[in-house]
Amino acid sequence: MIDYSPFWITLQNSKESTYTLIKKYHISSSTINRLRKNKPVNTVTLNELCYILNCNIQDIAQYVPSKEDQMLFRK
Repeated sequence: MIDYSPFWITLQNSKESTYTLIKKYHISSSTINRLRKNKPVNTVTLNELCYILNCNIQDIAQYVPSKEDQMLFRK
């Protein structure tokens, strides 16, 4: 599962807020909500967030193994 808890720490340590992401940078409120709920977001959004927050991808997302992960292949 992709977990976005690093994003919230990075955002808290930045000069930005969810308000500025929405109003200044036009990140949709539904995208913010998807991050809150660890739902999928596209790589363009991740790229924009890295640019806005001047950070690396690992400062926004991390992989956490989960039994709920979909298997894309079978052994």
